[in-house]
Amino acid sequence: MKLGLLQCDHTRENVRRIAGDYDEMFAKWLAMDFRTYDLQHGEAPQDLDECDGYIATGSKASVYDDEPWIHEFAELTRSIYKSGTPFIGVCFGHQMLGHALGGRVAKSEKGWGVGVHKFAIEESEDWMQPPAIEFSLLMSCQDQILDVPPGAKVLAGNAHCEVGMIRIGNMLGIQGHPEFPLDYAEALLKLRRELIGAVRTDEALATLGLPLDGPLLGNWARAFFASRQA
Repeated sequence: MKLGLLQCDHTRENVRRIAGDYDEMFAKWLAMDFRTYDLQHGEAPQDLDECDGYIATGSKASVYDDEPWIHEFAELTRSIYKSGTPFIGVCFGHQMLGHALGGRVAKSEKGWGVGVHKFAIEESEDWMQPPAIEFSLLMSCQDQILDVPPGAKVLAGNAHCEVGMIRIGNMLGIQGHPEFPLDYAEALLKLRRELIGAVRTDEALATLGLPLDGPLLGNWARAFFASRQA
């Protein structure tokens, strides 16, 4: 299966030595190769048939920012949805799914979601193999999907982030970061300490020893794409 990576940002140069850029993190997480499209620099599929499926990365931007590349990404997301081509959005990509298809995304009143968060499975689907009743992922976000798009199914959530995983047709969204290595998450937290606040940063750092389910979500992501192949 040939996948396209819709890269929505780049890691900071001062932490890139830890785990590379986002394309390298996603390749390692899924153990797959991608054709990479740098959306911020005007690279996008000219024809959706260029790839069998698409996966979108996180970004420090917000999906409601008035930036040309973000408007273009929203239109691309709607085109992918209409085409039936499988798509997985992670963090910013997850939020774009909600934003572009008629939901509402905004900064959460609950503040930054950082560190390791546990999500309860609210509805399981056949491709979620092996099955689980919960999973834990690293979080790094202020924005969340607050109102889901019409026809969307919330698959997982928690008290801080009610829409932790969502599916609408051929589109799957994951708010957490299954692709983040721990050392990268730790470095990012320390860099953002002033932005996030000392108390919440320290609370998040204290969770980094908890188990993570990135490999499980990798299995689910591959199975989701495989289940949608023609």
